[in-house]
Amino acid sequence: MSIQTLNLTPDLYKYLLSVSVKETEVLQKLRQETSNHPLGKMQISPDQAQFLALLIKLMGVKKILEIGVFMGYSSTAMALALPENGQLIACDNRQDFTDIAQRYWQKAKVDRKITLHLKPALETLQELIDNDEKETFDFIFIDADKSNYYNYYKKSLELVRKGGVIAIDNVLWYGKVVDENITDNTTQKIREFNDKLAKDDRVELSMISIGDGLTLAMKK
Repeated sequence: MSIQTLNLTPDLYKYLLSVSVKETEVLQKLRQETSNHPLGKMQISPDQAQFLALLIKLMGVKKILEIGVFMGYSSTAMALALPENGQLIACDNRQDFTDIAQRYWQKAKVDRKITLHLKPALETLQELIDNDEKETFDFIFIDADKSNYYNYYKKSLELVRKGGVIAIDNVLWYGKVVDENITDNTTQKIREFNDKLAKDDRVELSMISIGDGLTLAMKK
C-alpha cells in the first residue's frame, strides 16, 4: 500500500513499459518515426495510448472525437481499439503532420474508421453541434493548443453523451503548473483550466499522473 503515487525513476518506467505495453508493429514504427522529429515530444507515451485504448474497450466506445492529431499515434491506437463499425472524427490543421498520420492509418488498416477534418478544431466542433451531433460521442480526447483547452472542453461537453468521457492531455505541463515562478501564457491557461474543471459539477473527475498528466471527465 502507498499513501501517494509512486515517483517513477527512468529505470522503473522502463520496467513498466517492458512488462505492460503491447504495441503493434505499426504503432512501434510510428512512435519511432515521431520520436525522430524535432517536435517528437508532443506524442503521447505508449503506456498512455494503451490506457486510452483499454478505456475505449471497457466502455464499449463506438464513436470518438480527437482534437489534435499530430502524427497519428493516439488516433491509430484508439482506432485499433474500436469495433469494426466504430468511427473516429480527427481534428487538426497541420497537413504536414496529418499526412504522416494518414499513412499509418492505412498501414494499420484503420483508415476506414477515421474521418479527418483539416481546419481549426473549433470550427469542426461547432459544425458537429450545428449538425445535430450533440451527445453522440462516447469518448473525446483533447490534445491540441493549450490556450484553447477550455473552449474545446465546453464544446466537447455538448458533444459527449451522458456517461461518456472527455480525456484531456498535458494537464501537469511538465510540472510547471506548481512552479509559481513560471507565468507564461500557456502554463497559466492550463492552471486556469484545471481550476475550472475541479469546480465543474457537470462532470465526475479524475486526474491521473500518466504521461504528462491526464484528466478524465465523465459527463453526468
